Amino acid sequence: MIAHLRGRLSARVPPALTVDVNGVGYECEAPMSTFYTLPGVGADVSLYTHLVVREDAHVLFAFATEMERRLFRLLLKVSGVGPKIALGVLSGISIDTFLTCVDAGDADTLVRIPGIGRKTAERMLIDLRDRVKELSGGATGVPVTAGAPIGAQAEGEAYSALVSLGYKPAEVVKLLKSVAVDNATTEELIRAALKVAAG
Repeated sequence: MIAHLRGRLSARVPPALTVDVNGVGYECEAPMSTFYTLPGVGADVSLYTHLVVREDAHVLFAFATEMERRLFRLLLKVSGVGPKIALGVLSGISIDTFLTCVDAGDADTLVRIPGIGRKTAERMLIDLRDRVKELSGGATGVPVTAGAPIGAQAEGEAYSALVSLGYKPAEVVKLLKSVAVDNATTEELIRAALKVAAG
């Protein structure tokens, strides 16, 4: 199991990033909560990781904090929830808000996240009600710094990231138009679009 990576960030196109560790590039998928904290390409980065082994591929997932990784692992224990949905949860809602939803049995907030229907939301609430107590502590693995591309490239990356999170292309275009701001970074556009989508 690969538990941690420390190296140079060599690529970042949400939801994928690559970390160069002594000449070996580790390609990872990460939630938007992690992308919000990443430094620019070429900077040093430290990430927590989780390896998912499938028949057709080994996929490495990266997280800025131990808390994010813990929640990701807890979500994978829920029947019907795979890595894509787990990433969607971490991208579409903060950990504190998620924990509040579980504590309050609030399925309505969870179904606003792409890919999560009513049954999946209710299953999460039931399966995780007792397990969320495991989510204690958590350390930040990455300094909070800016460094995303600006302008059209940022909008293109935001579009790709939102589509990969489960939003329909036409919906993404509408969301990005509603939050368009000159010189906004990729992360700023995605954060604003997710806020609008959540209502």
